[in-house]
Amino acid sequence: MNFKPFLDGFKGDGWAMGSALFIVFISLCALFAYVLAPDNTKFANQMHLSIHSMPPGFSCQMLLIPRENQSNPSSIFYGRENANEEIPISEIRWSTTSLEYKRYGKATNYFEKVSFDQFPVTGGRAEISEKYLYEKQFLLGTDKYGRDLLSRLLVGSRISISIGFVAVFISLVVGVFFGAVAGYFGGWIDRLILWLINVVWSIPTLLMVIAITLALGRGYWQVFVAVGLTMWVEVARLVRGQVKSIKEELYIQASEALGFSKSRIVIRHILPMVVAPLIVLSAANFASAILMESGLSFLGIGAQPPMPSWGGMVKDHFRYLLLGKPYLALLPGLAIMSLVLAFMTLGNSLRDLLDVKN
Repeated sequence: MNFKPFLDGFKGDGWAMGSALFIVFISLCALFAYVLAPDNTKFANQMHLSIHSMPPGFSCQMLLIPRENQSNPSSIFYGRENANEEIPISEIRWSTTSLEYKRYGKATNYFEKVSFDQFPVTGGRAEISEKYLYEKQFLLGTDKYGRDLLSRLLVGSRISISIGFVAVFISLVVGVFFGAVAGYFGGWIDRLILWLINVVWSIPTLLMVIAITLALGRGYWQVFVAVGLTMWVEVARLVRGQVKSIKEELYIQASEALGFSKSRIVIRHILPMVVAPLIVLSAANFASAILMESGLSFLGIGAQPPMPSWGGMVKDHFRYLLLGKPYLALLPGLAIMSLVLAFMTLGNSLRDLLDVKN
């Protein structure tokens, strides 16, 4: 197959290129989320209740108090376990052997004391100020638990990207198998599989996902499997129709006359002809999977806290739309919308470039 015309057309389509680059950018952000996130603790779950719901650009002074159980080395893929205590402070006083600090906010109005002995330093005040006192800025503000909103968005992108890949992979494996078997063999096998497809198709998708999720249990991978098992019917219907049409071609009949096995004919001569429409459908299914996972997380049966999810972040903060801080719900909502729009735009462009009929 000559890919040059396709690549030339793809490069010339601004919407396709823009969508593809945006998807690659989000994928890289998801892969290196803990490298990019200001809060690289596991799930970006460092809470500071005294600075909750702060606006974008907020900054304050932080005091880091080390604890006996030291954290494991930072991981670029899983985040780091943090055993230290990070405290937002508004005022600090020094003495010869200790320091006193006042926590940020109005919850407390007194000074707390920390001895220099709690810090593994030998240089006293100067070394403590250099290593354990710093200014921390929250570019997108903090959520209702005082967690860095930018870090939660970055780590939460992993859920949306992962659900697309895993769910689409499951739907392709199951859908291509059933569709190819039904389309090639026909007869009672085709009728049985078509009946199964129609039964699954008749059940509301969200209701089926909820049922499968509750049967498998609430969690990260359970949602992926549940979404994938509800999306295979579209793939199966597409593959079935394509295979029924392609198997009537002369070169397929010639392959059968030459004694090629049925599996070889299907895998090597029929399925490659179905790749183009499958690519287009997979792009649309990516978008559907992201929306479905966001809806499940909003309902509380998707990714479970403290794991960040864009849908879960909307759920946590949708009341703030009426409380003067709408960005807490709008930012994850815009993230969902932009990623879904990118996949849908890419799918439409691929449909035109690959000349896939509706």
